[in-house]
Amino acid sequence: MPVSRRYFFLGSLALPLLAQKKKTAPERPNVILLLADNVPQWVLGIYGNQEIKTPNIDRFAATGTRFLDAMAASPSAAPSRGSLLTGLAPGKTGPSLESAMTAAGYTASPATDALGAVRIIDSAAAGKPFFAVVNLSSPRPPYDNLAQKYRDLYAQTHFDTFNPEHAAPNARAGKAFLADTVGNLRKYAAAVSAMDDEVQQLISKIQQRRIVDNTIVVFTSTCGALLGHHGLWDAGEASDPANMFEESVATPLIVTWPMRVPPGGVRPEVVSGYDLVPTLCELTGATAPAQTCGGSYSLLATGKPLPKKQRWRTAVFAHLDNTWMARAERYKLVSRDGGPGELYDLQADHGEKTNQFDNPQFVTVKTQLAGELAQWRQKNA
Repeated sequence: MPVSRRYFFLGSLALPLLAQKKKTAPERPNVILLLADNVPQWVLGIYGNQEIKTPNIDRFAATGTRFLDAMAASPSAAPSRGSLLTGLAPGKTGPSLESAMTAAGYTASPATDALGAVRIIDSAAAGKPFFAVVNLSSPRPPYDNLAQKYRDLYAQTHFDTFNPEHAAPNARAGKAFLADTVGNLRKYAAAVSAMDDEVQQLISKIQQRRIVDNTIVVFTSTCGALLGHHGLWDAGEASDPANMFEESVATPLIVTWPMRVPPGGVRPEVVSGYDLVPTLCELTGATAPAQTCGGSYSLLATGKPLPKKQRWRTAVFAHLDNTWMARAERYKLVSRDGGPGELYDLQADHGEKTNQFDNPQFVTVKTQLAGELAQWRQKNA
């Protein structure tokens, strides 16, 4: 069949246009995971603290979405970190987030500190996305090697809003810090402010390299710290048996990605550290490991509605030693193998002072959460 001049002309235009479309496929975003230890959400300004100074994290949080109920998979740094980076229950081993990102074409370096992360950003090749886990200089005891300028910030601070309590009878790890609670809070706060400056150093480097718009940055912590609440200092291992108080398990979670994650977003859904792997894999198009026990909260982070007839889960779970937790939006069940149980109504009793475990009025809630915890343990633990 003869080909008209018009058809030939339009066809000749279509070929380079199709080629151009193929070449300009969406570029995978860089991913930077800012990971701290022993930083509960309640010590940051963006979560309401008025005495510890975290202006850089606060400004950073305002550019993305902040989760109000992000729970550690374990109230202890090492098992929680393992869960964060594998998507598995604490203590389980399997393919890591790094391996998933590498398989997706990312340049992935071993976990590094803030200075190492700066070098990774500087050496990033155009068109080659990178994945970096940054271990921030977290506020870990004994809070040594702090620059004087950070100590000076809190020399006169009395921490009146912290309401520390006398040492609990079952206090264990960090008990010695309770002998001078205010003095040690000053050291802790100084360490948090030093970490806050590290965050700004990395954000400034991303801005300098002009890769802000194509970089996902996540800030979270492996676990919290009690710092005098409940008469305890450290996190889950501060007591014997281990505790699951909110100060130990409620962690900050901030996700930023300009033009994809809305600025100033706040999400009330309960999420867990083991949800991070499937979330980052979905955001980047990487293939998540098959055995993860979590789910992706990418739609929550990006402010998009869930599909019809799909609801977000009602509870998340945590584990340390013989202690297990089922945490729903309102209630928390703490179950111990061979030990006492706890049940708290977090809405009516935010400070977890009244144990409702043996209260017959809460038997339905206790039974439901115990059943959900048993199913989760059978499948994942």
